[in-house]
Amino acid sequence: MNRVLILGTGLIGTSIALALRAQDKQVLLADRDLTSVRLARELGAGEEWHYDQKVDLAVIAVPPAHVASELKGLQARGVARFYTDVASVKAEPIARARELGCDMTAYVASHPLAGREKSGPGAARGDLFLGRPWALCPTPETSPEVLNEVLHLVKLCGANPVEVGAEEHDRAVAVVSHAPHVAASAVAARLAEAPDVALGLAGQGVRDVTRIAGSDPGLWLGILSGNARPVAEVLDAVARDLAEAAEALRHLAEGDQSAAGQVTELLRRGVAGHGRIPGKHGGPAARYGVVQVVIGDRPGQLARLFQVCEEVGVNVEDVRLEHAPGLPLGMAELSVQPDAVGVLTKALHERGWQVP
Repeated sequence: MNRVLILGTGLIGTSIALALRAQDKQVLLADRDLTSVRLARELGAGEEWHYDQKVDLAVIAVPPAHVASELKGLQARGVARFYTDVASVKAEPIARARELGCDMTAYVASHPLAGREKSGPGAARGDLFLGRPWALCPTPETSPEVLNEVLHLVKLCGANPVEVGAEEHDRAVAVVSHAPHVAASAVAARLAEAPDVALGLAGQGVRDVTRIAGSDPGLWLGILSGNARPVAEVLDAVARDLAEAAEALRHLAEGDQSAAGQVTELLRRGVAGHGRIPGKHGGPAARYGVVQVVIGDRPGQLARLFQVCEEVGVNVEDVRLEHAPGLPLGMAELSVQPDAVGVLTKALHERGWQVP
């Protein structure tokens, strides 16, 4: 794989290009939006593609509804030896590609499970895929050569390949990505008309729940449209849980304490589901201790805090920041191994940090 075409210079396409450029691969860029191509070029993602240029691999990084037509057009011109796409829906583009008569032997559908709430080439990062799963959905027609070529692409980007059927993939992402996005948007929509006093009381919890709701609605409409039925089934199940919880809470408000069990059961199921989310290295999520530290909102504070961790040999497994509204400070929560909590707390106290 010496020369790669990236068709679509959005977040995912440009991030792939940056990852490949870091591996000294020649990358050519194309997009209907020439401004997007120029920005990707300025970021060092590659050079603009000219129609007479041939490549080893073409990566189609466009919305699901346009994958098949772009594949057909590229194959008609003999642009590449092999083809893949990176749309977040797989069954519909594959079916449409067959309908259009695309050469399915030279194409394998794929999907990197990575992203950000921001979009466009300006949000791209060459390390976006490091350690992330990357689904490969070969069909019976897929040749071993194209599968190996795309496996090589995945490894160059630092991701972990996962082979899965297209329909199974779509059902899976409906649960772990698409339906959660709609649910987050539904919660965030309540804030649009919330009184100012409510927003003034907003804490980290509502920010965590609604973070992904800030993504581009047009982009997400295309994703949801391509996976509509599986997403609808998940949302139906979520809606049933919410409706039952709302009814139980009404009974609680009326003094019927027997309804508490129904609410508790949903919360318990939530804890169980959350516990199944894989940890940072895959497998079961690890249990960490948390050290809270008051930190000033000024340059160098995080660096000083991490320096203490290095001095006492404590690895920070995760970190999150919560700002104090109206004050130039916040709270840093450092997740560390449980046996390191005491060591780090003592060291921070000795160095003048405020540890609640």
